[in-house]
Amino acid sequence: MATEYGRQGYVSPGERRHRLPAALRAPFEARSWREFGYVLLSLPIAVVLFSWTVTMVALGAGLLVTFLGIPVLAAALASCRGFGALERTRARALLRLEVADPEPLRMRRPGGFAWMGAVLKSGTSWRHLLYALLQFPWSLFSFVVAVNFWAYGWALLTYPLWFWVFPMYAGQGGLQLYGDEHHRVYLDNPFEITVTALVGLLFTLATPWIVRGLTTVDGLLVRGLLGPSRLSARVVELESDRGVVVDTAAADLRRIERDLHDGAQARLVSLAMDLGLAKEKLREDPQAAARMVDEAHGEVKTALQELRDLARGIHPAVLTDRGLDAALSSVASRCTVPVRVEVDLPARPAAAIEGIAYFTVSELLQNISKHSRARSASVDVWQAEDRLMLQVMDDGVGGADASRGSGLAGLAGRLDAVDGVLVVDSPAGGPTRVIAELPWRS
Repeated sequence: MATEYGRQGYVSPGERRHRLPAALRAPFEARSWREFGYVLLSLPIAVVLFSWTVTMVALGAGLLVTFLGIPVLAAALASCRGFGALERTRARALLRLEVADPEPLRMRRPGGFAWMGAVLKSGTSWRHLLYALLQFPWSLFSFVVAVNFWAYGWALLTYPLWFWVFPMYAGQGGLQLYGDEHHRVYLDNPFEITVTALVGLLFTLATPWIVRGLTTVDGLLVRGLLGPSRLSARVVELESDRGVVVDTAAADLRRIERDLHDGAQARLVSLAMDLGLAKEKLREDPQAAARMVDEAHGEVKTALQELRDLARGIHPAVLTDRGLDAALSSVASRCTVPVRVEVDLPARPAAAIEGIAYFTVSELLQNISKHSRARSASVDVWQAEDRLMLQVMDDGVGGADASRGSGLAGLAGRLDAVDGVLVVDSPAGGPTRVIAELPWRS
């Protein structure tokens, strides 16, 4: 089963404003000039960074026979980290490349020796050093290519405006294309001048895209060597997910405690009091006592039903015994609109994933009952490679938005804690389609 997202045929206001194709307006766009400026600045910065790094590393390596080599190497790596901060800022300003800062140094105790050890053991420091060594040859190549294409392109394009300089001041007919002792070829007639300008136009139109390709490599270097490593980013993500899981578990415990305190516990306390009164009246007024016992019997039934609902909210027995198909059919039967349920799974996923899938669909169906004003809904569950896919649709009024801090945002956070994804497609007027994707983990 495949689902398409997007609004076909939609054209943004920015796209409507542009009358010229991207290839023709690229030489005049601010982005092209920012990228060209980035390439121009890269060479002098790379020369300074490369010279400083090579000098300090060579000095530190030479002094390793004494203790002085260690602080020199640590200073070299620390300076590379400082240059890295400058490069991230420059990429953010000129390339609009958002690169997060790498993980800070981890020191078990304060002090100079601890700092040197942390710098030398940090993989981030050595990646910054590698950037300093690789950036210089690449910046030199980028500078030569970009400047030559840019200069020759604009010079040839504007040749009809300045070719008169040659016969007036240089004593020759125009720009010399070829020359030896016996023969010289000048670009001096209208046809040759026009062809020269057209060649310059091609160079000028191609230059922004060439520079963009060069700065793409720069962006890869900055992102790969100066940003956080994949391992550290994953650690941060897992720490964040762990916080979400802890907060969710605490919220669930508070909800269970509140439901017990305000629901079943209150009824049981009232039931105990009623039975106590009935016991006192049993000899004096047996009929009144019988009525009170009958009322208490009704309270017992209500308390039992509340406890069943609470237990179902914690983990329904039907899910454990019969799987998602029966459990989702059960929760769909309690929805206020007709719900079609289709579960196509070759096997049962992991119990934890199965539980998250159940509560995800349950909460989405509750939202449909409360807010959608729909006439019908559907639930589809299937496996796509190593992912469990859920799709809940309704024909209601739409307008659901997970970015507003609603229950959908909390649901998205819960799914994200287990490497899941929640996608909401709910235009105003409907219909609403919610896709949840979970790892299979059988």
